[in-house]
Amino acid sequence: MTETTGMTDLGPAALRMADLLDGVADGQLARPTPCEEYTLGDLVDHVGGLALAFTAAAAKDRGEATARGGTGDAARLGPDWRTRTRERLAALAEAWRSPAAWEGTTRVGGVDLPGGVAGRVALGELVVHGWDVARASGQPFACDRPAPDAALWFVSQSAGPGREAGRAGVFGPAVPVPQDAPPLDRLIALSGRAPSWRPPE
Repeated sequence: MTETTGMTDLGPAALRMADLLDGVADGQLARPTPCEEYTLGDLVDHVGGLALAFTAAAAKDRGEATARGGTGDAARLGPDWRTRTRERLAALAEAWRSPAAWEGTTRVGGVDLPGGVAGRVALGELVVHGWDVARASGQPFACDRPAPDAALWFVSQSAGPGREAGRAGVFGPAVPVPQDAPPLDRLIALSGRAPSWRPPE
């Protein structure tokens, strides 16, 4: 991330997510996830939807894609969901490589916000939901240091201690972790997930 523009490359997080989705077997789509309301299939559909929404947000498109919040429904997944979602994630990363995406005001989830904030939200979604997918499907999750740092900064600013109102409908209650926990664990905990979460046997 540069100090002058606040830009960061969403490409590594988007590629990581696509690779994780490739590792999800069709027989795993009914498994639970750290998002209590979502099965893994629901979460996969949500990721595809958020990729479309944030790609549109980068272009300052105030149409249907950015007008409402994201949902997830495994029933909407077709047989080509891996290919389709990888293409959407690649388009997302490319859209946020434009400096114009990080400037001005845009909309996502029906909420108007600065472009730079929307970019950080997109990064946070990719990192946190990438972790969700990995845990639910039994895959390892490795994350380059700048991504959790940037996402943690944003979540802390919007929903950290003293900003509980910002968590409503977005995050569950924060989970306590040691102050010296790694940035990824602190991000996951602040988003309302236990870093130790594993699917039930």
